[in-house]
Parts: sequence; structure tokens; C-alpha cells
Amino acid sequence: MRDGTNIEGVEKLGIDLMGFIFYDKSPRFVPQTPSYLPERCHRVGVFVNSTMSSILSKVLEFRLDYIQLHGNENADYCKVLKAKLPSRVKIIKSISVSHKDDVLQSKEYEQSADLFLFENKCASYGGSGMKFKWSHLSSYNGRIPFILSGGIGPDDVNSILEISHSNFWGIDLNSRFESSPGIKDTDLLRTFIKRIDNEQNQPIIY
Repeated sequence: MRDGTNIEGVEKLGIDLMGFIFYDKSPRFVPQTPSYLPERCHRVGVFVNSTMSSILSKVLEFRLDYIQLHGNENADYCKVLKAKLPSRVKIIKSISVSHKDDVLQSKEYEQSADLFLFENKCASYGGSGMKFKWSHLSSYNGRIPFILSGGIGPDDVNSILEISHSNFWGIDLNSRFESSPGIKDTDLLRTFIKRIDNEQNQPIIY
């Protein structure tokens, strides 16, 4: 998210987390502070192989609540970063999945991440907008909650509600709810969120 008016409109839909991408090769890169930043939902900064100093700077500038590490950051990097961050700021580590055993990469980060984000494996950073086989989630037996990402669209409500994993925490709604990169279609989101909210044990929406 990077347009102030769009940010304000999406926040009013009742989402729980909102992401800001600080990777300059992304079409959703946030080059400057938007005219409006959310107050009622948590702010997530998305980084790819960034220096710790640049992350800490954005934490202060955007008053971030979560740091999403979307690159090749290893567990040692995450541990050091966690020690430098304000205690209220949580770390989300993305894990790329194409095979059921890929979710086991998460074990490396059990002591340094607060959440995992499982997404489809692709050649570039930032996701492919495609799904991996959600049945692979059954291989995950860690203690850290996870967010499901990658290719989730308006027609996926029923499939999402069928996921029964005990650590399934939230869903990442991105490219399939956009009118252009970084601009969300609020009508699509509103319809989707209403369907999710009508069910018990609905996931966090990001």
C-alpha cells in the first residue's frame, strides 16, 4: 500500500495488518511516506536482504508493528535484528514452498521469528501471485503461527475456511485484489471480507 486515499479506504474495511514494501525492485515499492498511514490496523514493513540500519530507520519513520523478511536472511540475522528492534515489533519470516518438505525450512527460525509466511516458490523476490499446494501445510508441525500467501483470490473463501491446521493464523491478500500494483480494489476486498467474517474462527486478514 502506498496511496493515502486507498490506504484509508482499505483500513475502513476492518483488515488486521497492512503491508508497506521497502524493496526498490518491487512494483509496489513505497518511495516516500504516504499522505495517510493506518491507525486502526497493524503496519507491516516488507524488506528483502536489507541492512539492519535501514530497517530500524523505517520502523521509526512508519511506526511499524511487524517486520516481514522476504529475502535470504538467515536465522542469525533474524536473532540479531530481533534484539535491536523495540520489543513491541514482531518478525514475520517468509518461507518459499514448492514441495511439502520446504515448510521444514521454518525450523531454522523457530527461535527468531514470531510468525511465518508460507508462499509459492519462484525465481524472484516478492511472490509470484500463484498458489502452492495447500496440502503441503500438513507437513508443518512447528509452534509458530503462520500466514498463508500466494495467489489468494476472491473465489478462495471456501478453500481457506477448510484449512484446519492449528497454527493457521492469517491470509495475505495481494495481487488478485488490486486494480494496479499497490492499489487495492476495495469492492473486491469488502465482498471477500464479509464472507470470511460470517464464519467462526476466521483468519487474520493482511
